[in-house]
Amino acid sequence: MANLPFLKNSDAPAVPVHVIRTGEWGQWIERHSETLRRLAAAHDFQAQNARILLVPATDGSIERVLFGAADKANVNVIGALAQHLPAGDYRIAFAPREFNTTGIAIAWGLGAYVFDRYKKRKRPAPQLAPPEGADMEEAARIVEASWLTRDLVNTPTNDMGPVALHAAAEKLAERYGAAFEAIVGDDLLTQNYPLIHAVGRASAEAPRLLHISWGDPGAPRVSLIGKGVCFDTGGLDLKPSTGMRLMKKDMGGAAHALGLAHIIMDAKLNVRLDVYLAVVENSVSSNAFRPGDIIPSRKGLTVEIDNTDAEGRLVLADAITRACEDNPALLLDFATLTGAARTALGPDIPPFFTNDDSLAAEYAQASLEASDPIWRMPLWDAYDGDMDTPMADLKNTGDGAMAGAIYGALFLRRFVTAPVWAHFDVYAWAPKEKPSRPTGGEAQALRASWAVIKKRFGAV
Repeated sequence: MANLPFLKNSDAPAVPVHVIRTGEWGQWIERHSETLRRLAAAHDFQAQNARILLVPATDGSIERVLFGAADKANVNVIGALAQHLPAGDYRIAFAPREFNTTGIAIAWGLGAYVFDRYKKRKRPAPQLAPPEGADMEEAARIVEASWLTRDLVNTPTNDMGPVALHAAAEKLAERYGAAFEAIVGDDLLTQNYPLIHAVGRASAEAPRLLHISWGDPGAPRVSLIGKGVCFDTGGLDLKPSTGMRLMKKDMGGAAHALGLAHIIMDAKLNVRLDVYLAVVENSVSSNAFRPGDIIPSRKGLTVEIDNTDAEGRLVLADAITRACEDNPALLLDFATLTGAARTALGPDIPPFFTNDDSLAAEYAQASLEASDPIWRMPLWDAYDGDMDTPMADLKNTGDGAMAGAIYGALFLRRFVTAPVWAHFDVYAWAPKEKPSRPTGGEAQALRASWAVIKKRFGAV
């Protein structure tokens, strides 16, 4: 278990933190001493968003902390405290009433994350006393899952190739007593996963389909699919160096599926959980798949390769087909699929696509309640024919350079038979630090997905 930044005892001595809305600062400070007013003025502190003011005691220690929250800021702003406070023990003495106490703990935990595998942290993380009324078990499992997702994404491919990602998935399965199956290398052909094999066969580390299964076989079935492209050169349609720089994160979909699986299993949710990870490295070699190749899929549809850099949807297609064979009540896939999604919504907001309006409404509500931004985009039927080709059942791109994220989702839809499905095109990366989001690997739509699943299926 991760060493999470929470004190076990809510009554332990801790420095009080007062979270003050910017618009309420004037009234707040007028009720306090002249000394405190002068200190705030000297530091130009007016409760600006994510600003911290350390108020000293007479012995030089920290007597209290003042922290600003913009009038429209959500609970995630609390993460800035864990990112920037000095080491020590703290408690939230006051916060806006709309800041859910469990959400406060989650935001603190998200902000306290640091990736220190290769560069050690210079100071210990500040510790938070459990806020009164917070569900700390829930907060801990969500924070730990987010840290797991971030760790997997942040680890470079020399230490997180297909073999290492395989080991990480198997370790999670063992922790919760789940069954684990791996289909590796040429066994993918004999067991009918030709698209996964084609994309990954050029790598020194063999392609594989990983399957975690957990829970009561008679319970409602939830299937999670993750794109696990551990590095993406673009294949023979080679990416430029700038486009390749962050491709260690192209397994971010698999990292998200494992993070969400961690939450579900840790909460002992009454579901039958299946996790399918299509794990490959899209490399360049003499046996790499080529533009113009026509490859069969597990579903039986033939796919003409228009571009080898549109490989994620290929490996997902076989995994989705396999998951649908068991008729899941809910099917979710996660993938760092398209740059077009970033162009549309930027790095902070992952788009999602779904064939079910009720699910979309649930996600919209969960996104707000969990302070976990997502945005629905359309499965625009009029574009579906743009993947037609005279040579095969479909090709792996659409026509032209526009609507790339929609084409990716429409391609996947060709392989979906589950009645309720959603596809998340995540970036899995924070390009610059924001409250609760240190720079680097990021877990997106994880909290919203958990909220939807928990509401739909309930806990034991």
